Amino acid sequence: MAKTKKTDDVETKAEVAVVETKEDKKAKLAKLLEKAKKLESSVEDVKDVDLKKKVKPETAEDEKENTLVPMEDYLKASIHLGTRVITPDMRQYVYRRRADGLAVFNTAMLDDKIRSAAEYLSKFAPENIILVCKREAGWKAVKKFAETFNIRLFTKKYPAGILTNTNLENFTEAELIFICDPWLDKNALEDARRVHTPVLSVCDTNNFTRGIDHIVPGNNKSAKSLGMIFYLLTKLYAENRKIKIESPKIQEYVDDWDNLQAPK
Repeated sequence: MAKTKKTDDVETKAEVAVVETKEDKKAKLAKLLEKAKKLESSVEDVKDVDLKKKVKPETAEDEKENTLVPMEDYLKASIHLGTRVITPDMRQYVYRRRADGLAVFNTAMLDDKIRSAAEYLSKFAPENIILVCKREAGWKAVKKFAETFNIRLFTKKYPAGILTNTNLENFTEAELIFICDPWLDKNALEDARRVHTPVLSVCDTNNFTRGIDHIVPGNNKSAKSLGMIFYLLTKLYAENRKIKIESPKIQEYVDDWDNLQAPK
């Protein structure tokens, strides 16, 4: 049967549509290729990048020079590792979360905060400071720090009320209370708040900071981390107050330091 004019028109339109579709695809492809070339020209050449220098998974985005100790030592001490809990008070100090959920402090910032804490601590004479550390992991470090400067220290138990109750035989006064954990050392923190005595505290990501005048952000659960913090504070406090002491060694603050490796 012969084709009608109407059928011819439909077929012609279909052929035109196919041609237009092919042309559209070619035009779109050309545009994509053009965009790809522009993007390629804007991307830096990364073939010769030293990954060891560029990739720092546990530190801040920007490399910090002239740190108190090499950045590798901070990582080795796990000072940068927080907990899985981040309080609103400590959120500003957190750099990121690891895949396992642990919060990671900005390590370059921790270096600055330790310097700042040492300057603050240096305003107070050793005899006017009380150091409190209920956590056993910190005992080695705080004992070395306290012995070096003859600072009053309470470890296993802080006798609540010694700052507030004048009737107690062991009543004492202080110009600064230095604690290692606002939660475990809450009795000392509460006493200090009642008599309006300044408080310096090491604070982890899960700590609240109400009543604390100066914060040392960092891992306060680990013996290695607390050892590193007090090792550095010993050096800086002695320098700032011009106290002559033998140069401290990290091995005196952290057990088996030479065999420790940075956590992965």
